[in-house]
Amino acid sequence: MNKLNYSIKILDNFLNKEDFDYLCTLHQDTDLENEFKVYHNEINDDMIINSSIDQNFLRKIHKNYFLKAMNILKEICPEKTGLYDYSDFTIIKTKKNSKFPIHDDTPNKLLSGVIYLHPKKNSGTIFYSDKKGSNKTIIDWKPNRAVFFSRKEKETWHSYEGDGNNDRIALVYNLMTNKLKEVYKIEKKNYLLGYFRFKINPYLFKYFKTNI
Repeated sequence: MNKLNYSIKILDNFLNKEDFDYLCTLHQDTDLENEFKVYHNEINDDMIINSSIDQNFLRKIHKNYFLKAMNILKEICPEKTGLYDYSDFTIIKTKKNSKFPIHDDTPNKLLSGVIYLHPKKNSGTIFYSDKKGSNKTIIDWKPNRAVFFSRKEKETWHSYEGDGNNDRIALVYNLMTNKLKEVYKIEKKNYLLGYFRFKINPYLFKYFKTNI
């Protein structure tokens, strides 16, 4: 990872077997009409904000892994730990021939994580040192392998894609914040420019499959 200017944390067997096995049963039989299918779930210690899976299971995985994720954030970007507001557990199914473009992640993500679920073989997350794709670093796919990093504006460039053979199912686990101005202050980046990117990039991807 020394070719990248940011830290990546890799943990095998991140989920316990029961949670991993249950997550692997979700959405395997879902036919993809579009390139990506996203199932959002958001929770904090006070309430469920949004759920597409069983709410008791959402509460369970939040309880099981929050401290583990927070300790990772403390290790790689401790100055952001005080900004936490809620957790995002999103299941993303990627069509086998689909590619998500190189991006740096949105500023509301304090800790960005992905846990590879299904199938046994596919394409792992790809990291780069710039948006042009320099210093390509692939974190190989292995079921129940977790990959974490703390995003930074125009620095934590990465992408993901199907392997051309099978659809790709992963659990995205993010620690989130609503305090965007504080994020940009910690990152020493321009808030207005960053906020503009944050708002326009979803539309650029939706209509043009790109981002800035």
